[in-house]
Amino acid sequence: MIRPLLAEAFINPQALLVLPLKQWDLLIRQARRANMLAKLAFLLERHNILQAIPEAPRKHLISAQIHAKRFAASIEWEITCIARALQNQPVKLILLKGAAYYAAGNLAANGRIFSDVDILVPENTLLAVEQALAKAGWMNLSFDAYEQKYYRQWMHEIPPLRNLKRQTSLDVHHNILPKTAKFCPDAGSLLNNAVQVKHKNSWVLSPEDRVIHSATHLFYEGELEQGFRDVSDLDFLLKEFSESNNFWPQLLQRATDLKQQLPLYYALRYCSKIFATPIPKEVQRQVERYTSNALKRILMDALFLRALMPEHPSCDDRWTGLARWLLYIRSHWLRMPMHLLIPHLLRKSWMRLTGKELH
Repeated sequence: MIRPLLAEAFINPQALLVLPLKQWDLLIRQARRANMLAKLAFLLERHNILQAIPEAPRKHLISAQIHAKRFAASIEWEITCIARALQNQPVKLILLKGAAYYAAGNLAANGRIFSDVDILVPENTLLAVEQALAKAGWMNLSFDAYEQKYYRQWMHEIPPLRNLKRQTSLDVHHNILPKTAKFCPDAGSLLNNAVQVKHKNSWVLSPEDRVIHSATHLFYEGELEQGFRDVSDLDFLLKEFSESNNFWPQLLQRATDLKQQLPLYYALRYCSKIFATPIPKEVQRQVERYTSNALKRILMDALFLRALMPEHPSCDDRWTGLARWLLYIRSHWLRMPMHLLIPHLLRKSWMRLTGKELH
């Protein structure tokens, strides 16, 4: 495969010191479309080369970095408000995805912009949690009966909540995969393995579970607009966590415990191919056992190595659109049995044709 310029920038940021301005123009465009311009700025700053970048692209990078810092402050306040709303509930505030990376101080959080906060609570507390959040201004604004049934009966989360005052979004999960998914993990194991954020009244998934959740979210997901950024998240998490002793054996064991061996296999494979993430050879050999079908491996490479690229014309070929559509269908097939899937896709198609939205 030919890596996009943006991937090469993250692999070898020092090479940007001699990048021609014409290539900088392309790099900035790719980074902006991938929602990774601020992430690139923080990377260059960490390598002490941001100020050595030519002035024109540096202005774009610093502007994105300023926006990301303001965004981080708003996320800090949002987490505080959620914690306050749930302070009388018998639940831990377990943050997921971007909010978790931010709270835990993971490198993956630097420059990461996201649209909502995600939390994880036990399923048997959903009613009380939703009521407490409603009192604090987070409301479910969907009045569609099917959408309510879709979320509450089949999915791993309740319908999205929106704060009426700040217009911020909150997703309340009780698992990391839908109930209807064949390999839905034991939510209790995730909850019990959560770790408290130092000096804060909030929790995050364990390092291994953070990687696994990122992998399941990406490789069960059908809408891959943020796919390149999500692979980058995995790259940063793996590099950071692998500095700890026993991370790799524990990661493999947790994937087995949670029945998420296949998403982990894809995560490690495409991190390595796209970002040259260093993965021990023994770990690579072990995850290769999760899929022994060589033909399937070739097919999935053809799909994912197109669909996970930044959504920019320079990263597309004639098959990119087809690859993304096939993975969209695959994601629904993985998450729902056929007797639910076909009516759901037909309804979703009808809603799109009529201009209505259904998640």
